Amino acid sequence: MKDMKNLPTKLADLVAQIKRYLPVLFGLFLVLLYGFLVYRVQVLNKVEPAASDVATQSTTAKVPRIDPSVLTQLQNLQDNSVSVQSLFDQARSNPFQE
Repeated sequence: MKDMKNLPTKLADLVAQIKRYLPVLFGLFLVLLYGFLVYRVQVLNKVEPAASDVATQSTTAKVPRIDPSVLTQLQNLQDNSVSVQSLFDQARSNPFQE
């Protein structure tokens, strides 16, 4: 019974001691949280997809299709614009070859 009477004062002393170290504990918590997140990113980054998933996705992937009339119109626009022609020529040239 005597211990129960002293319990509130002991708890108040304990809370006062914990408050003194609260910034350090908070910093430690943030460091642990950041470390855990980095670890999870590394683990999830190394996961390879299953072969069945790759096969399923490759069979269900749709091949892009461009309407021939739109393609012709784009080529005509490219042929008519001098600035666009120079951009295409610059993009096609390899800067490492002479």
